[in-house]
Amino acid sequence: MDATETELLARCAGIGVSTWSDALDELGVEGVLQGITQRSGDGRICGFAVTARQVPGRFGDFDKADFAVGTLVAATGPGKILMVDVGGAPISTLGGLASFAASQRGATGVVIDGACRDVDEIKATGLWLASRWVAPTTGKRRLRLQPMGGTVTVGGIRVSQGDLVVGDDTGIIVVPRGRLQEALEQAERINTVDAQVEERLRAGESFAAAAAAAGYLPPQKTGAA
Repeated sequence: MDATETELLARCAGIGVSTWSDALDELGVEGVLQGITQRSGDGRICGFAVTARQVPGRFGDFDKADFAVGTLVAATGPGKILMVDVGGAPISTLGGLASFAASQRGATGVVIDGACRDVDEIKATGLWLASRWVAPTTGKRRLRLQPMGGTVTVGGIRVSQGDLVVGDDTGIIVVPRGRLQEALEQAERINTVDAQVEERLRAGESFAAAAAAAGYLPPQKTGAA
């Protein structure tokens, strides 16, 4: 990443998923992943998407070489979040060894619309990882990696190479790269309003009064309409 992207990610990383979700609502953009659960890692992740798709099949449909988990690991790194579309199949894309290798590369995170396995080993690596399933079923001879970098679907959301991905304890969002600047400005505005509400609450105002004064919520109506 160049200095501009590093600075951009630093700004984005200061904003929680809930705030990003509100900003995307304001822009009419669907970006909240569904059905994907964090399995390992702590804190908030923020990075640019590296996209991959694995075609699922029955055991023996593909050669072991088609699994190409080494290619997935090699695509990880700082500021990158690997987004893997397995079509929601309960077949493991990443286990303990591959997760350790990704953590050694400084991977920011991995999100799989499929499965992982060896969760205890993955947790031990500290890798931030989320998946639809946890399943012992190996992807070797069941998954075939397609060419990297195309548009994929993860958690019901279309993801393109270079989109922003943010994950925390609340969930995971994707912001299309072409809408990132306006989404960031909207999210920062929301953060400012939230901070104003908190400041007023700490000063002893009621929630209704603080929210109305900061423009967080309209004033409560009193009496009959």
